[in-house]
Order: sequence, then C-alpha cells, then structure tokens
Amino acid sequence: QVQLVESGGGLVQPGGSLRVSCAASGSIFSVYDIGWYRQAPGKQRELVAGITSGGSTNYADSVKGRFIISRDNAKNKVYLEMNSLKPEDTAVYYCNAYRGSHTYWGRGTQVTVSS
Repeated sequence: QVQLVESGGGLVQPGGSLRVSCAASGSIFSVYDIGWYRQAPGKQRELVAGITSGGSTNYADSVKGRFIISRDNAKNKVYLEMNSLKPEDTAVYYCNAYRGSHTYWGRGTQVTVSS
C-alpha cells in the first residue's frame, strides 16, 4: 500500500511558476514509477509527466520544455516544477504511483492559472 498526498497548488498568473509536491508513505517508494496527471473541468484525466524508478522521465507534448518532474527517494517525494504557465494548465493535479498491477492515487491539488 502507498498513500499519496499532493500539495503546493494555488493561483498563479500566466507566465508564472509553481512547484507541486507528492509525498508518499507506506510501501517502498523507490520501486514505484510515478506519474503526474491533471484533470480540467469537463475533460478527461491526462498524463502530464512520468518518472520511472530508475529516473527516466517522459512528458506530454503540451508541457515539454516547461515542466520538470523529479523525485527524491530519500524523502519519499516527487515534484513537478511548472514554468511558463498558461491558462490551459488550469486543472487538478494528481500523483499516481504504479508497479505491476498496483496503482495508487492521491486526492489532487488545484492549480489555477489566471490573471
């Protein structure tokens, strides 16, 4: 079992930056691949960025070059640094941990990009 808690969301102006965090507890965190997803009102949840247990990363085309995912296994945390934010980045951001058939979700943190 893995428990995930997201934090760091908030209101930011277009062009600004924000870092959201995902804190994990429970099972051995370092063996899990982690994904940051987001869901905007009326839209499906989509993968924004992922990082494997080995540290390989991947990004959605819409955020490539603007977002950076990282993990600190010693602290059981994963981060998503978001730069050059756009209004279309507004969504609830969720952390997901998965390994084999096991997948766990946090409750999300709201990110709003607006002037």
